[in-house]
Amino acid sequence: MKPVYFKNWITGWSWGVRIALFLMLLSGLAHLGMFVMTQNYLVGYLGAQPEDISFAIMSTYAGIITVLPVQFRFFKYFETKGYLLISIMLAIFLDGLCLYCQDINLFLVIRFFQGLLAANVIVFSLMLIFSQLPPQKVQIIGPAVFYGTMLSNIVLIGLVGGFVVESADWKVTYYYLILFELLTMVMVLMMLRKSSGHKPYPLYQIDWQGMILFGCGALAVAYTTIYGSKYYWFSDARICFSAFAAVVGVSLFLYRQHMVKRPVIHLGVFKSVNFVVALCLLAIYYGSKDSVNLGYNYAGGVLKWSTLQVIELGLCNMSAMVGMLVFSIQMLLAKKSTIRVLLVAGFGLLSTFNGWMSILLTPDLSFTDLLLPVFVQGMASGLLFVPIMMSVLSSAPAGSGMSGLILAACTRFTATLHSFAGFYNMQLYFNQYYKEGFLTYLSLENQNTITWLDSYRSGYISKGFSADQASSLASGAIWQSLTQQSQLLTNRAVFMIFGVLLAAVAVLILVIPAIKKTFVDWKRLGVVCPGQREVGSGSAV
Repeated sequence: MKPVYFKNWITGWSWGVRIALFLMLLSGLAHLGMFVMTQNYLVGYLGAQPEDISFAIMSTYAGIITVLPVQFRFFKYFETKGYLLISIMLAIFLDGLCLYCQDINLFLVIRFFQGLLAANVIVFSLMLIFSQLPPQKVQIIGPAVFYGTMLSNIVLIGLVGGFVVESADWKVTYYYLILFELLTMVMVLMMLRKSSGHKPYPLYQIDWQGMILFGCGALAVAYTTIYGSKYYWFSDARICFSAFAAVVGVSLFLYRQHMVKRPVIHLGVFKSVNFVVALCLLAIYYGSKDSVNLGYNYAGGVLKWSTLQVIELGLCNMSAMVGMLVFSIQMLLAKKSTIRVLLVAGFGLLSTFNGWMSILLTPDLSFTDLLLPVFVQGMASGLLFVPIMMSVLSSAPAGSGMSGLILAACTRFTATLHSFAGFYNMQLYFNQYYKEGFLTYLSLENQNTITWLDSYRSGYISKGFSADQASSLASGAIWQSLTQQSQLLTNRAVFMIFGVLLAAVAVLILVIPAIKKTFVDWKRLGVVCPGQREVGSGSAV
């Protein structure tokens, strides 16, 4: 008998079920995007460094992917209503601890456990969504809803956070999160049955040791990658230890997956070339989409926009993403477009956005100037979500269970992690490069420098400053201008690099199938490659 999860009063109200499940999924994902767009306030509140904020985000994601594989087994064993209620109550307890936490190290530990509980809510909400979809649509709509909600939650939760930090202390954000989770508890109580009628699937041969190894390895990899540049890599004992722990943890985990009877991840999936290619496309997408954050940081840092203005720009991006997400789903369901066409269009638009931004950035852009390119980036994300995930899930070999979905989540973790570290190191390099270039011209022998100093000095003297104060302030203004120009050129260089790489990916997706088909046709027609001798063409003279 098919399990029945929802009470009778809401079963026939399809939109009510959809909205409730979306809110439940959002309450779990909220811990990921809670302070992505308000992280400067968290830096001030806890005295943290920017690297600490990145690690806090990734430690939560490490918690999610650590417990993600076993959640699918839990869904077949525990009753959904009771499991969700306990998970949400524990999540509220951890939110309360964050309210009174003053130690950044303790905060990072709490963030990992918040990831474990967030995974409980995310997976059970996702499985409930799958239960409401026809089997033929699960592979298209399910991942689209999950990953669409994952990205949109950053903007939606950031919007609430933006309103809070404009009028109150940053930690008040946790009060709103707790209220949201209480609302989720009420929805679970009202719409889910106490017993769904499913037959419990025994919890045996779960690889708990493998999960612990995986969690430790993921945290060690995140720590090494994020803090490596800050501590000058292997010249610091902390990085040496974390790198060693990462190698040992990941190696032991992979060894266990090869040896145990019921592995968390079936390593045989990597024998499928199409699956590996799909994972690579997913990694490229997640590694490059975060370039839009350079635009947000530019708007807040260089243009001095308020947090709410930056979030408004994010809302425009999200609206484009959702619109194109729905469009791509409809095209694939109606079979009016192929996955390859959507991939080429998506990567092409993403390349266009990066190329556009590389020539657009100046110190005096308006909201309307940034609106269109950010909208284009959202369109690209909406086009790429569904076809890439369909490629990953459909190319996973039969019998590999949830390995495709789990590895997709691990790929997102790895790509986002290297995105944080990559952008950080690229900006360090280019900033230093451009500053050194400017400094070669910045001297008292240079007439332009003298003119700038005299102009700034005269301006400060006209405002009532003394000659010494005006000279000091003029030197500071020159340095501030140099720093701003270096950052602008750095952002332009990063955008240009991603624009070229993404254009190359779009071209490869377009031409490789055609080249492959050509070689297949040649082989079928018996065309021999140069240098290859035909069978029977011996040298009998």
